[in-house]
Amino acid sequence: MDRRTFIKRTCWGTAGMLVERLDASSQRDLPMPQPPRILTHGLTPKKSSALAMPGLFPGRVVEVHDSRSIVQNHVSQRVVRQMLERGMKELTGERSAREAWAQFIEPGDVVGIKINPSGAPACSSSPELVREIILALHDAGLPMRNMVVWDRYSYEMDVASCHTILPPGVRVVGIENGVRDISGYDLNVYCDANFFGEWETRSYMASVVTQGVQKIINVPTTKDHSAAGVTGCLKNLGYGSFNNVARSHRAPYSFTDPLIGVMCSIEPLRSKAVLHIMDGMRQVWHGGPLTQVPDFIDQTGTIYVGTDPVALDTVELQVIENKRREKGAPSLWEHDPASITSDNEAFFHDPHKNLFYRRPDHIAAAGKLGLGVADPRRIEHRRIRLG
Repeated sequence: MDRRTFIKRTCWGTAGMLVERLDASSQRDLPMPQPPRILTHGLTPKKSSALAMPGLFPGRVVEVHDSRSIVQNHVSQRVVRQMLERGMKELTGERSAREAWAQFIEPGDVVGIKINPSGAPACSSSPELVREIILALHDAGLPMRNMVVWDRYSYEMDVASCHTILPPGVRVVGIENGVRDISGYDLNVYCDANFFGEWETRSYMASVVTQGVQKIINVPTTKDHSAAGVTGCLKNLGYGSFNNVARSHRAPYSFTDPLIGVMCSIEPLRSKAVLHIMDGMRQVWHGGPLTQVPDFIDQTGTIYVGTDPVALDTVELQVIENKRREKGAPSLWEHDPASITSDNEAFFHDPHKNLFYRRPDHIAAAGKLGLGVADPRRIEHRRIRLG
């Protein structure tokens, strides 16, 4: 045995506090406006898939930590490789990383890797982790030309240097460029709701999801969000796969609950998102999703692996909530009118201020839609410490 230790347990103490918070969220003094009816139109899958969210391992979250993975804000790709391999084997029970990946990917697949460059350069999906995912897929038999790294905004991907840091042959796609091929949106798949009287009430799914790929690996970052509470698997996948999403929040109110979960439940997104690898190399506990303030970004050296986005986001919510409590910052559930500001600079530099009444309830709402396990007491949280 080396320095590696493995802990498989549920943190009943912190989980209990989160359950209390979830229960209390339905009894707030400040009532939130009721969301309008959301109409959806998706595509019928050719066949049902066991890989569809919540996937092969509902309720299971594998957390892998290594203090050597990020030192002075530099991420070690060698250490990340070890973390990813261990996480995939622990998630699946397979003896080799290749066998673990084979549970999700076939050599003929076209695989989309949904990154999160929002917040670059301070905090975005780590290039080192994205490269290791690509190399693992290639080792499992997938050609580089069958991989598509994508997000909504090309300019954010440019800031994150995606075009220069990825292996040759991998396509990089920004989907905000209009309604055309896989770089645009599919007018046949949408959700329709009028939240605040906006003139365009539809949000259309990205064509890269409906037409471009057969499988999606979701690579969100670990950070808070001014409207949704946290940016995790669900928000990265839902809001990153549809256009016209900012309309869901208008200060100080937000309809990220229930819109995020509804978007993730629409086919074919639900069936194609087969694996979620949450990047916790850096953890943003305030100012998300765009903060560049180092004081609010911890270098934590952790990744989270699972097929259940709700369970992963529940763990993430607990982590960020605990960090805010440690720092003396208000809870993500706080709905105090005195905390609301219209000054972006005040929000970015003061953890007691916020732009919206946050709605971390979207995670539990997604659980009710069948996308995963939201009750912390039912989550199988496996922790691995490598160094």
